[in-house]
Amino acid sequence: MKTLAYVLSALAVFGLAFWAYRENYTTQQVLKETRTLQREIGSAQVRLGVLRAEWAYLNRPDRLRELAELNFDSLGLLPLRPNQFGRVDEVSYPQAPLLPLLPITNGIDVSTMAAEGANQ
Repeated sequence: MKTLAYVLSALAVFGLAFWAYRENYTTQQVLKETRTLQREIGSAQVRLGVLRAEWAYLNRPDRLRELAELNFDSLGLLPLRPNQFGRVDEVSYPQAPLLPLLPITNGIDVSTMAAEGANQ
């Protein structure tokens, strides 16, 4: 009986050692993937910063004004004026539904129903 207990204990130790060995390598692989993803995120953030700086550079008001003046003939751009905007009273709202609401013909008195339910 003792021999069986020793054999089962040794098998349990070997099984746990094998499990720990596999978990160690799995953990190392996940950590490696995490480091790779963090590097990719960092480089994406750097690229995003460069793109934002380039966007800000290209959208400078003086540059856009100069481009509008150069392409005035082909684009026909004009400066905005207050009379180009509409007023609130000129906004068209959706019309009321065409079908009228149906009248209620068979009303139910809720207070008497509640009283009947309480009595039961």
